[in-house]
Amino acid sequence: MSQSYTQAATFETRGSRRRAGRYGRQSMVTLQRRRAVMVALNTLTYAALVGAVAYVLSFGGWTVIDMIMIAGFAVAAPWTVLGFWNALVGLTLLHGSRDPIAAVAPFAKAGDVPSPITSETAILLTLRNEDPARALARLSIVKQSLDVTGYGERFSYFILSDTIDPAVAAAEEAGIAAWKARLPEADAARIVYRRREANVGFKAGNVRDFCERWGQAFEFMLPLDADSLMSGDAILRLVRIMQTHRRIGILQTLVVGMPTDSAFARVFQFGMRHGMRAYTMGQAWWTGDCGPFWGHNALVRIKPFMRHCHLPELRGRGPLGGQILSHDQVEATLMRKGGFEVRVLPIEDGSWEENPPTIVDFMQRDVRWCQGNLQYLKILDLPGLKPLSRFQLLWAVLMFVGIPAWTLMIALLPAAAADAMTIPDFPVELAAGLYIAFFAMYLSPKIAGFIDVALTTGGVRRYGGAIRFTAGAITELLFSFLQGAISTVRTTIFMVGLLFGARVNWGGQCRDVRGLGFVDAAIALWPQTLFGIVICTALYQVHPELLLWSLPLTAGYILAIPFATFTASPMFGAFLKAVGMCAIPEDRDPPVEIRELARAA
Repeated sequence: MSQSYTQAATFETRGSRRRAGRYGRQSMVTLQRRRAVMVALNTLTYAALVGAVAYVLSFGGWTVIDMIMIAGFAVAAPWTVLGFWNALVGLTLLHGSRDPIAAVAPFAKAGDVPSPITSETAILLTLRNEDPARALARLSIVKQSLDVTGYGERFSYFILSDTIDPAVAAAEEAGIAAWKARLPEADAARIVYRRREANVGFKAGNVRDFCERWGQAFEFMLPLDADSLMSGDAILRLVRIMQTHRRIGILQTLVVGMPTDSAFARVFQFGMRHGMRAYTMGQAWWTGDCGPFWGHNALVRIKPFMRHCHLPELRGRGPLGGQILSHDQVEATLMRKGGFEVRVLPIEDGSWEENPPTIVDFMQRDVRWCQGNLQYLKILDLPGLKPLSRFQLLWAVLMFVGIPAWTLMIALLPAAAADAMTIPDFPVELAAGLYIAFFAMYLSPKIAGFIDVALTTGGVRRYGGAIRFTAGAITELLFSFLQGAISTVRTTIFMVGLLFGARVNWGGQCRDVRGLGFVDAAIALWPQTLFGIVICTALYQVHPELLLWSLPLTAGYILAIPFATFTASPMFGAFLKAVGMCAIPEDRDPPVEIRELARAA
């Protein structure tokens, strides 16, 4: 690596410092101003919301239920408030700025300069009991796409297995041997397979093992999950940016869903696709050099990663102690602590992943993230972290702590409503207005996404035209309310279980389209159904109209089982695909990598 590293440094010294000044990165003064604006906007909005809710609840005097309700709202509201301002800022930049990328990611221009690729990059595929044929098909397409660019010899491929199932391990070995046999000798030599017997450190330990064994030979690494796919051009863009800007330690673009036959994944990623662009644009505007890290489809500078990003062993026992499970955001904060930047390029640029095919698989992934994120409570006091990095760890915790707070508020809603009915001067109109306003804020990333697509030239056409896009948007809004209610109960139950030592199994994920029978759905979702029956019956007894107002919050509980079976139905997925409903741009105009994957399948 030393020769390529020196070449890259020479390239930077001779010309890219001047270019970096022109393409550059925001000054700390600029970022501090932006962060001050966001702090002020969020603080004022949050205070106004909490104050208004407290005012409404104060009518008739404070009760224990009122105090619990206001405390729950205070815990749950911050995530919605920040999402609102991220989306609004992002939408304003996208359609009120001449060059939004220059305002958010001025370093991106370095990726458009056809500079030589002088660095060596290792592309890492981490596996644990995954379908090796699916994963290797994606990795081979990544290799083909890079080879077409003419810089394929600068990339090597490491399949890093933590598989413990002997049959899957044998399939991995056979699949890699067959792949290498089809390639020229020089290409085959750049493909390395290693399987660990002990899953020490989970995925982070798997990557750390690579760094210690092979990292000295490479400047960058690009971790991929089993469902990841990237284009060669997208990878070269990241490499060129990081060759030019040597203080960037981690760099990633938006990771979007790819075409799927799963109805659940199709509707979910339709909403994520247009909603995340404005949100991430707004977030990147003020986070700047302290961006998030999603753990895959991102380029990582190996030397500072090895030096600064070794994960600490968490004190204590139980589900929140020991090895860190959600490693990515911790690695981002440690990279910033070491003086290197973590950056997001908020554009859709040839980086894809798959989403869970059913609500049950989605919930399983969600509780895994929940346990991992809650571990951040034990590293908030880690010395030397940047203030914004500490905030991001806390924010990741609040994302899940707010869920049981919402669930508790909904559980107490019938009692709170019954109490309000006895107050003659209760401000019903103000309460309804707050309810509607808060829902609008909660939905603001999605609404901003709809507006973004509508205002972008050719945007609606990319989604199949105005009729299909509008129908998909309405469908996805309804879907998100139902899916959100189902997921929150599952996460709440899991978080209560953590107090008694519950933990999840971090094994392979189901990625194949499959149906879900009524009995299986009922076994998985009976708590949601029971909770919904109790709450909805109580609300109806208080006042039937109140039940109607609650349906955006409560319908998902009652409909959990049919929702799960219907959205898992292969027939429903085939119908959505046939009529072009909830389509993403790659459905209508697939890039070459997506077409190759379809042929491989």
